Amino acid sequence: MIKKFVSFWRAMPRPVLLGLLLFFCAGFADGVIVPFFPLWADGEANIPVGAIGLLFGCYAGGELVAAPLIGGIADRIGRRPVLIASSLGVGSGFVALFFVHGVAVTAVVLLLTGMCESVLHPTILTAIADVTPPAAHRRWFSLARVASSAGQILGPAVGAVLALVSLRMVFLAAGATLLMGGILMLALLAETIGIGRTTASGDDRGLDDHDREEEEGLSALLPAFRDGRLAKLLLWVLLFEVAGSWIESVIPLYARDAGTLTPSGVGLLFAYAAALTVALQMAVSRLVEARSALWLTVVAGGATALAFALLAASPAMLMLIGAVSLCSTAQMLVGPLVPTAVNALAPPARRASYMAASSVAVDLKDSLGPAAGTALYALAPGLPWIVGIPVVAIASLGLGAAIGRTRRAISAG
Repeated sequence: MIKKFVSFWRAMPRPVLLGLLLFFCAGFADGVIVPFFPLWADGEANIPVGAIGLLFGCYAGGELVAAPLIGGIADRIGRRPVLIASSLGVGSGFVALFFVHGVAVTAVVLLLTGMCESVLHPTILTAIADVTPPAAHRRWFSLARVASSAGQILGPAVGAVLALVSLRMVFLAAGATLLMGGILMLALLAETIGIGRTTASGDDRGLDDHDREEEEGLSALLPAFRDGRLAKLLLWVLLFEVAGSWIESVIPLYARDAGTLTPSGVGLLFAYAAALTVALQMAVSRLVEARSALWLTVVAGGATALAFALLAASPAMLMLIGAVSLCSTAQMLVGPLVPTAVNALAPPARRASYMAASSVAVDLKDSLGPAAGTALYALAPGLPWIVGIPVVAIASLGLGAAIGRTRRAISAG
């Protein structure tokens, strides 16, 4: 068993191995910051509860500002320089948050950090897709989620310890980790652009130099404006992810106000949720790989709706554990499905652009989700959960149908 495990890692292409490592670093940074950010904002920064989501959204706002301008830059200058600059930029931004004071300065730093992060995740996925066959993308993207979740186990656990000293310490830990990831990319990552690029007959998947010159500009960086299939798919992704993000952004306040969990307890709860993904993601992916997209999204929507129902019933510890367990299960089903569908739509010469366009939905989720969730919570503690149930039900149906149509269109073409 150990020999098989060692052989698997040795046989892995180096860009994939480094991409998974960078996913781990990013997952750690998210895990060490996200559960504690609302508590830091409310406790140390004295931000009103109803406005916490807006400050939280500054980070996602930076991603949204940058994505239309630099989202597809990895298709033009290469994956390696983008990953190095992005990792070092995000790491420096998080370190800066440890030192800054004041809401306005914090918002500016978060905005700049988000601009650097806008190309991080989509470029990692693009580099992985560059060096792996299309039939294996869903498996590799599942493994990327495992790597990220492994970081999210350690992140909240470390954050729980740091919170005993100061909630501000979590920024320093997150920044140092991503700075280390950027240095490793600088030392070890080789360029992957152009690897495995082929010209597919009957479409524009191979682009000559003249085509590339014509497709430069905003429309090339946001292919959602040109590809109606991608735009429809991402609208459903956005709706599903916005509602699902309320569990992550509202539970810290919900559990604290109910007296169920301390800040350290919140960190451990999210570490547990990430541990579930690490333990079960690959097994779940193998178990459901023959299932249709609609089946996967409907089950994921049902699990998320049930999580909301548990939270609406009570903020008790058992309900919190059940809710995050169900939410993790839903993400195991949908998480690898979306980037696989997006990558299947993308011409090889525009992989990074398509992945960047898909990340806009996630960026909007990170901005709109906390803002809407905390605003609903400020009106009534149970309101996010009550509103979330019909939203995820509708979104899961729409997402499954959109992915199914995309696969049929690609097969027919």
